[in-house]
Amino acid sequence: MAYTDIDKPSDYFNTVLYTGNGSTLNVGGLDFTQNFTWIKNRSDGTSHFLYDTIRGAGNDKDLRSNSNGAEGSGDGATHGFMSAFRSDGFTVTQGSGTASITNASGNSYASWNWKAGTSFTNDASATGIGTIDSTGSVNTTAGFSICTYTGTGSVGTIKHGLNSAPSCIITKSFSAAEDWGMYHVGIGNTSNISLNLTSAQYSANSAFWNNTNPTSSVFTVGTHPTINYNTQTMLAYCFADVKGFSKFGSYVGNGSTDGTFIYTGFKPAFFVVKPYSTSGNWYCWDSKRSPINEIDGQYLELDASGAEASTSGVVDLDFLSTGVKLRNTGGGFNGSGVSFIYMAFAENPFVTSTGVPACAR
Repeated sequence: MAYTDIDKPSDYFNTVLYTGNGSTLNVGGLDFTQNFTWIKNRSDGTSHFLYDTIRGAGNDKDLRSNSNGAEGSGDGATHGFMSAFRSDGFTVTQGSGTASITNASGNSYASWNWKAGTSFTNDASATGIGTIDSTGSVNTTAGFSICTYTGTGSVGTIKHGLNSAPSCIITKSFSAAEDWGMYHVGIGNTSNISLNLTSAQYSANSAFWNNTNPTSSVFTVGTHPTINYNTQTMLAYCFADVKGFSKFGSYVGNGSTDGTFIYTGFKPAFFVVKPYSTSGNWYCWDSKRSPINEIDGQYLELDASGAEASTSGVVDLDFLSTGVKLRNTGGGFNGSGVSFIYMAFAENPFVTSTGVPACAR
């Protein structure tokens, strides 16, 4: 059996960097038509803007990972927005005021892009799969799906479209102001953690995931509005572990310059970490913004609007052929005895299906 079914991860996930022009800009560079695009201004303190093909592009379609606001409350019409998905990227357009969020002239931007692609609709009463209807887009090879559903406020189950159990589910009501929710295999089904908050995990609360693990066909929602807001339209981004491509897990920091090693089974392209036993930011790095080791700072915070930080000597790490090596004592990602969750996507698998190993950076 081959080590991985994905020899070229950039067919399913890729980071694209671009420089804004203050007008209308076609951003290319993808080898696929993406279904989920996440944009952040690296140069300025502006919100993260998230778009997907289920909800569509436009000046009122943004969601912000650093806010609990409903869809469109980032005021894309004024501050700039993603106006279209394209076959190899997307279009960003200037707003009526400043275009700083997506396309300010001369500003540097990062975009992270995922491919789903196969549409599905599930009438739960007709199919017997789940108890709440869902609609979405899925890529079973890459273990990624996007689905929407209408919250009921009661315990229920929802088809996610994958053929394996998700390791991470990120939820948001896009019709109402409510915090982001997250199931993560690293903290389990009795806890929730919010993408827009620095708070530690909310533990021992069945109102989130009803103390139930997702299965290969459905995930379970409890009664909490973060996950299942009654009568409101809900969004879920679902990710499964795929060998050689994506990995979700946890680790304990050691507070040392010879820091913890996190094994992923691939050379990372994108890495996110968050302490869950205590409060702290959601840090992220990618191989395009930081193409060589040692990565000395160069992080963005998913829960905050700050520009790209380069805190030299405080947040240092290496992307290796099989994972991530922490190189500093920073409490936000390697605090001694602190428990962290992470999300990682591959630049190269450790070994391709033809037996070719990944090279070090």
